[in-house]
Amino acid sequence: MSKGYVRELGGCAAAAVATVWLTFTLVGVSAPFGLFVCSLLVFFVYFGVVSWRLHGVLQMKDRLGTLAVCTGAMAALVPLVVIIGDVVAKGAPVALAQFPHFFTADFSQGGGLEPVTSVGAGAAIVGTIEQVAIATVLSVPIALLTATYLQEGNGVLARIVRNVVDAMSGTPSIIAGLFVYLLWVAPHKHSGKTGLAAGAALFIMMLPVVTRAAQEVIRVVPGSLREAALALGAPQWRVILQIVLPTARTGLITAAILGVARTAGETAEVLFTAGGNSHYNWNPFNGQQSDLPLQIYQLIFQGSVNAVREAWAIAFVLLLVIFSLFTLARAVGSPRRRGRSLRNRLEGKK
Repeated sequence: MSKGYVRELGGCAAAAVATVWLTFTLVGVSAPFGLFVCSLLVFFVYFGVVSWRLHGVLQMKDRLGTLAVCTGAMAALVPLVVIIGDVVAKGAPVALAQFPHFFTADFSQGGGLEPVTSVGAGAAIVGTIEQVAIATVLSVPIALLTATYLQEGNGVLARIVRNVVDAMSGTPSIIAGLFVYLLWVAPHKHSGKTGLAAGAALFIMMLPVVTRAAQEVIRVVPGSLREAALALGAPQWRVILQIVLPTARTGLITAAILGVARTAGETAEVLFTAGGNSHYNWNPFNGQQSDLPLQIYQLIFQGSVNAVREAWAIAFVLLLVIFSLFTLARAVGSPRRRGRSLRNRLEGKK
């Protein structure tokens, strides 16, 4: 970024703020948010006019497009940072007090006037990991096969499947919970609420997310790779397995991460299917099980100060769990690791 570009940005920003502030002062309007929005709009106008007069129409369009993209990114990033910062500020002091007690204890000693240091999110962490793992194991293979079929195939069935995936993408999350509840939990009554039922509900919500993301990743694989493999006589199934999917490996792992992030914080599904449990339950196939979003939902309705503090602490733990899953998945699918493993195989053959 050149000094001239910085001067033009700064000058237009200062002029926009001064113009809007003077106008608001003369009119007698006091609205900080309105001042910010109007200043941003006037800044775009000033910067566009300056870029047009100094550098031409093409440069003006390029600069305004870049500025609009950066502004949109900041508008999305700032609220996210504020929310994460608020969760960390309110939840970290409780979760990290007497570390690692909060990460290993359960809620069997909670209730009443008990201090927040007497309980923990250990049981909820186990439930979240097991339920998300069940949903991931069920959804990722099916989603990858479906995405590959939708991208590589072209027929009536492919169009039907595409419409079904689109419809599932727009389905409210509570519908998945009610579906599993009516199909499995209600016939089995109390014994029907298990971690497996919650994982099945999460699977329904995770499947279209991973499918759509994986389809977009497979779509950007260069067509020249497919054409070269087909020209050498390779059948289509071999082209997909040995060319398309390995090339899109990193993107496919990212698609799975998006699905995990989409389902790990879901509450509506597990509310009808998991049931909740204040004790550890390591067996997702038998007995009610808790998880982090459900535990937060149950705590915020208790109303006591300690329960609210515990809810913030569990929200902080949920952020840590999701961040750990993201880090692990990115480490597994990183291009550097993939290149290193390929080099090791080639050296082994030699």
